[in-house]
Amino acid sequence: MFKLVALWSAPKPDDRAAFESAYLNVHAPLARALPNLAALDTILIGEGLEGAVADCHRIAIMSWPDKAAFERDGQTPEWTALRTDAGQMIERFAVSLTSSMGEDG
Repeated sequence: MFKLVALWSAPKPDDRAAFESAYLNVHAPLARALPNLAALDTILIGEGLEGAVADCHRIAIMSWPDKAAFERDGQTPEWTALRTDAGQMIERFAVSLTSSMGEDG
């Protein structure tokens, strides 16, 4: 499987409920609409290891059968909509989004 891991920084405490609503009701459904996506796992981070402050607020793990399937999705209107929404969330909630990709193994 080819995977993209996305890490969202924490929104301001006053924006947390609105961020979660936007993420769960708009952003995640846009990701699930990608035609070649095999799986989407999301994690709401509550704490860091051994009581440390968490490094991020939310993680998404997107899986495709292979890199070619990911690349095909990158050319779709669904991908454009997902990227546009991510940009709007970054601007609206003053969060950052970091992502990396790779193969299982």
